[in-house]
Amino acid sequence: MPPKKAVVQEKVLLGRPGNNLKSGIVGLANVGKSTLFQAITKSSLGNPANFPYATIDPEEARVIVPDERFDWLCEHYKPKSVVPANLTVYDIAGLTRGASTGAGLGNSFLSHIRAVDAIFQVVRCFDDAEIIHVEGDVDPVRDLTIISEELRIKDIEFVEKALDALKKQTRRGGQSLEMKKMKEEEATTEKVLQYLQDGNDIRQGDWSPKEVEVINPLFLLTAKPVVYLVNLSERDYVRQKNKYLPKVFEWIKEKSPGAPVLPISACFEERLTLMGDDAAAEEECKKLNTKSGLPKVITTMRKALNLASFFTTGADEVRQWTIRKNVKAPAAAGVIHTDFEKTFIQAIVYNYATLRELGDEAAVKAAGKIMTKGKEYVVEDGDVMLIKAGAARS
Repeated sequence: MPPKKAVVQEKVLLGRPGNNLKSGIVGLANVGKSTLFQAITKSSLGNPANFPYATIDPEEARVIVPDERFDWLCEHYKPKSVVPANLTVYDIAGLTRGASTGAGLGNSFLSHIRAVDAIFQVVRCFDDAEIIHVEGDVDPVRDLTIISEELRIKDIEFVEKALDALKKQTRRGGQSLEMKKMKEEEATTEKVLQYLQDGNDIRQGDWSPKEVEVINPLFLLTAKPVVYLVNLSERDYVRQKNKYLPKVFEWIKEKSPGAPVLPISACFEERLTLMGDDAAAEEECKKLNTKSGLPKVITTMRKALNLASFFTTGADEVRQWTIRKNVKAPAAAGVIHTDFEKTFIQAIVYNYATLRELGDEAAVKAAGKIMTKGKEYVVEDGDVMLIKAGAARS
């Protein structure tokens, strides 16, 4: 008899399953969050000020995702309308030591973090006597530890509440399937609690698909992916040197292995933004032999959120759509219109890389590279797609 095929268990991602995901800029007070938010979003929202809690309600803005594939397609098709992909970014009020027990803006701050899907954690690595540090002096490792501990303490509180609620249900006993499921949920929740109490962040754990299904509805703060933004002075950013960096890298390697770390200078980005002219900003970067760190910040966050893109193209419109990686064609069609997911028939697909290499659609077709795919097709990042769907049932 032929050997049985091993069943590959699909990895279930931590976090919400949607495509419209949000990122929050988080950090202690006065580390440069609002300045960075304004530079990233090219907006004058927010209220950067030299005192803690200047930002009380999280400000929200959408940021265009820089993508040379999209730029090339727009140049190639010269459409009447262009719609790039975007990322929703929130500027969240500064955290303070003791936030988990309500200090500062404590609970409202933590509920704002709960509402986002990923965290830009800004850590201050610049000395400036004019800008007070909420802890009295600049010590990025201490700041990283404070935030890490506050988020974990709050998660322990969330999980303990969930566990109490489950125990009340399972105490009733019984052999029903529902009771069996609740007991499994209780065991997973206890495991999660122990993991947090041992000083770990949930995103570092190796969780089974069943465990992830229990973890996701808890919206835990330490389950969210983190991109660390190390905020430097303009001088240090340009020369790519800073006395605090080695210790910061060491801390992240130990406490948050694999997390992206990006040096950035909020004051430099603000200065470029205030020039109000891309050409002038580019000229300034050339003069200093450096470049803006913002495009990389946005593309790194998309990667951390496990997002990808597909394109729809033509003379009328070129549009970049955002999907989670590894989704199948009907789910991607549903991003264009919810009805398309239910009534999906097939997708005509080729990849941007093939189009770029061969020059135009006619050449792609002649090379036999245009494919017709059904419901099981897993969309690849950079696919150009034409979706065929049936009429929606009213």
